[in-house]
Amino acid sequence: MSGPAADESAADPADKAGAIAIVCGAGGFPAAVAEAAQAGGQPVLLVGLRGIADEAAIGRFPHEWVRLGEIGGLLKLLKSRNIARMAFVGGLTRPELSDLRLDWGAVKRLPEIARALKGGDDHTLRGIIGIFESEGLRVVGVDAIAPALLAGAGLLAGPTPEAQARADMAQALALLDALSAFDCGQGAVVANGRVIAVEAAEGTDAMLARVAELRRNGRFRAKGAAGVLVKAPKRGQDLRIDLPAIGPATLAAAKDAGLAGVAVSAGRVLVLDKAASVAAARANGLFLWGVAP
Repeated sequence: MSGPAADESAADPADKAGAIAIVCGAGGFPAAVAEAAQAGGQPVLLVGLRGIADEAAIGRFPHEWVRLGEIGGLLKLLKSRNIARMAFVGGLTRPELSDLRLDWGAVKRLPEIARALKGGDDHTLRGIIGIFESEGLRVVGVDAIAPALLAGAGLLAGPTPEAQARADMAQALALLDALSAFDCGQGAVVANGRVIAVEAAEGTDAMLARVAELRRNGRFRAKGAAGVLVKAPKRGQDLRIDLPAIGPATLAAAKDAGLAGVAVSAGRVLVLDKAASVAAARANGLFLWGVAP
């Protein structure tokens, strides 16, 4: 684990009381959350997962690096900075135990790690949260540090969804709710009352690419734009970690798939760069809708 240079550390705002550590996975959300937190007066320390987090984005903030599996090193780092709160933000491909480069702190917790990895994503993440909370840390969600990044309710962009689109939304939400017990994906595509795709391990972008291919090969036929991508957390999901997320790329992929729009669970889905996402929806003729709880 490498630390900042001495001249940087002396003025590092993350050393202030009340700083929060953001453990950073892949994608643009860690930096977006950090910016929103700082705008609200919250000091941050970004802890990038080496080989996973975006180096350029992480480098704009007070930061450190750890490898996936360096639990002991991460705990030591947080203790040295007097940090009591942490958040996990960003994408992460689910590892196998054999993929982890465990340090001694992780080896001591190997039974807990092994138990966490035996199950679905939510089970795994709850187990990881439990490891850090057992050390006296408080794990918080994005809603606690950057609530402005969460989707609002109602029409966020584009045309008002028609009756069929609203019916498709309701069906997709019911489907995701029913699948919650199986701890699989957080997204589904429904068109004209027909389930077209359900997100699993491949993620939203790959699912939408699959829908686009179904359009091209005639397995999914519809006149004009039809169908809705719905993103929502699983029933009973711990909302402090692994919230569903969309961004401008999601809207572009939905357009490529021939969909009419995207619906998200209001207050429970992250929107990366809201202005760009709204612009992407409008440019692609899609609605962006926040489904009220």
